[in-house]
Amino acid sequence: LLLFAEHPSWFSLDTLLIVHTGKKSGQTVAPGAGAVMGANASKLEKALAEAPEDERYYGLENFGNTCYCNSVLQALYFCKPFRERLLKYAAALPPTTEENLLNCLAELFNQINSSKKKTGVVSPKKFVNRLRRDSELFRGHMHQDAHEFLNYLLNQSCELLEQEAKANSQQLQQQQQGGAGKGAAAGGGAGAGAGPAAGVAAVSPTQAQGCVPQPPITTWVHEIFQGKLVNETRCLHCETVTCREEVFMDLSLEIDQNTSLTSCLRNFSSMEMLDRDDKFFCDHCCCLQEAKKRMLLRSVPPCLILHLKRFKYLEAQSRLRKLMYRVVFPMELKLANTTGDDPAAGDTLYNLTAVVVHVGSGPHHGHYVSLIKSGPQWLFFDDENVELITESQVQSTFGSTSEYGQNNMDHGYILFYERAG
Repeated sequence: LLLFAEHPSWFSLDTLLIVHTGKKSGQTVAPGAGAVMGANASKLEKALAEAPEDERYYGLENFGNTCYCNSVLQALYFCKPFRERLLKYAAALPPTTEENLLNCLAELFNQINSSKKKTGVVSPKKFVNRLRRDSELFRGHMHQDAHEFLNYLLNQSCELLEQEAKANSQQLQQQQQGGAGKGAAAGGGAGAGAGPAAGVAAVSPTQAQGCVPQPPITTWVHEIFQGKLVNETRCLHCETVTCREEVFMDLSLEIDQNTSLTSCLRNFSSMEMLDRDDKFFCDHCCCLQEAKKRMLLRSVPPCLILHLKRFKYLEAQSRLRKLMYRVVFPMELKLANTTGDDPAAGDTLYNLTAVVVHVGSGPHHGHYVSLIKSGPQWLFFDDENVELITESQVQSTFGSTSEYGQNNMDHGYILFYERAG
């Protein structure tokens, strides 16, 4: 992993704990370093005197290149809608619940949230072990991609909640059918078997579900992060517009040199010409035709995650390269590329609450940290280390004005926005 001190960027300021401890990410703390960290924790507690009383600011122990995991977990912990629903979910879990990734995460968040001290360090070992058991991708100690981990975590959380909802539904059906069966038996007589209750009882829950199409299950994770896109394709021959709806948990945006997040969002919804080998099959014309297509936001979630595509495969060089481009992202964001289906969507104001930063020159090595806004203050989370920073230091992660970055290796990678109000 790269040390921040190796780069003359804002991360190397001696106000940050990584300089105080002299510790590389992923290494164990040397004897005596704990006292230094303890002293710095006390300073942090004093600095956070005006922070919300019920808020906790805990670093996460690194288990060998798990900074990709720690940085995302910090961003999710400080995503209040997600944290509140997860803690509520944890409180309702029966003691005999089988261990899975979601309840391991809930246990970790609960451990931080219920801590008596305002600052400290916790170990996400149980969560990391579960992650490595569940996914081969994260089993080794190689550098991993924070965005891939975030996608995996949110998708797995949705799947686990959907499985629980289906199991609860089947259990409820069985109870209802059991009650109906007892009622029919109590009625007695040869004609009892021909009644409607007996007919229902004869159908298993699985068969009953097969008779009626089941609507997709919407979990609380979907409610927080899921939005809807509409893919509009206009045939240039007959002018027929074909619309296809898609859902998203985050938006991945192409980036260019010296651009802005707003510009990236506009480009995301720009018109694309479909011609030559990419013609569109028009159902109205019943053949391939030239067409124009674009993607628009139909509905936006309470918490919007934006992924800047900083890693690009270069065919000419047959390798993956990191794009050091400067992309300015605002502290407040309004979305312009929305459909007319949700008139309020375009006026929705979002506040930047977290930035997952990639530090390094390439996609296969480097380090991840997270910058979190809590109340009026910004904080820097680097594994076990936590420190207050300024908004101008957050802005220094926009990127470099030169193509290869030169001295700036600290780049905003995943942006977390929450709906204002």
